Amino acid sequence: MRPPGQYGFTVSDRAPTSLAQQLLDAQVAYHLDRLTGEALESTVTRLADDLLRGSGKDSLDDLVDRQAIKDVVVRSLGTVPGSAAVGGIVEMVTTIVHDGPATPYPLGEVVDRDRIEVLVDELLALHPVLERALDRLTDSPLVGTMASRFMARVAGEVLQANKTVAEKVPGLGSLMSFGTVAASMAMGAADKQFEALMGGTVGGTVGKGGTYAVRRLNRIVIETLQDPTTRQALLQVWDLVAQEPVAGLERYITREEVTGIVDAVRELAVTTSAKKRVAETARVVVDGFFDRFGGCTPTELLDELGISRDDLVADLVRVAPPMVDALRESGDLERILRAHLEPFFSSPEVDALLS
Repeated sequence: MRPPGQYGFTVSDRAPTSLAQQLLDAQVAYHLDRLTGEALESTVTRLADDLLRGSGKDSLDDLVDRQAIKDVVVRSLGTVPGSAAVGGIVEMVTTIVHDGPATPYPLGEVVDRDRIEVLVDELLALHPVLERALDRLTDSPLVGTMASRFMARVAGEVLQANKTVAEKVPGLGSLMSFGTVAASMAMGAADKQFEALMGGTVGGTVGKGGTYAVRRLNRIVIETLQDPTTRQALLQVWDLVAQEPVAGLERYITREEVTGIVDAVRELAVTTSAKKRVAETARVVVDGFFDRFGGCTPTELLDELGISRDDLVADLVRVAPPMVDALRESGDLERILRAHLEPFFSSPEVDALLS
């Protein structure tokens, strides 16, 4: 009988089945030793480096089945958004948003002002797109009604403000009051005529008054966006906001109100993500990804993402040890290794070799 080996097992000339069992024990002990302490870091480093080096020779199209990725994405869209885990994450985010950070800090420390300027310029440059979108609102009867009433109320507020100023001037107040009454009667009559034209139904054809009101209101919005003062006003608002501390929403809204909004958005996402059209869009996105990056190797894709291979290996080395340690302490690691290796040592081929 030979002396005990490095891994604490004694190898002896026994029957083939007994020897196979000893070899299995030695193999399990060998792998457990490689996954312990400092040896674990070197094992993970070597394995990750070998995998990246080996896969770096083939493109993603050769390594990954595009159709399989589509199936995984579509299945995930139908199951993940409504899962309990996502529900827990949503609840956690809701709590964080409502309570805010433990130590408030100015928003300006997080977002650079020059980036805000670029964003404002880009958004204001989209006014032609917004104008086309607003013009589509003329197709809605209710929007015509709202626009007419909005413009009438704005005009009424202007008249009232002018009347307040005019009353301070002797003799001008009476004249202004007469004009205000006449204008109010005209606007009221116009509003009644518009409602009569609508016939009390939503599905009716929009009257000329409502269409005009919508287009005029759209014109005011677009001209306001084109006004250079708008840019200055938006940046001035940002300067004020940037000085405010980043805190939770508890000052403005209750937890129940936040939860109601978040739940509504989540339900919208859950019901939408399972739709057939969304699945078709997901397949198109996967195709687009492979059309763009399918010819790249994994290493080249990491370079495209700005992730170095050394950083990725280092991250794996930091993440793996706690997980492996927990499996080893619970005994699951040895059980997994033994279950994986035992079929080989109990196979007829090994039995014949040991005979």
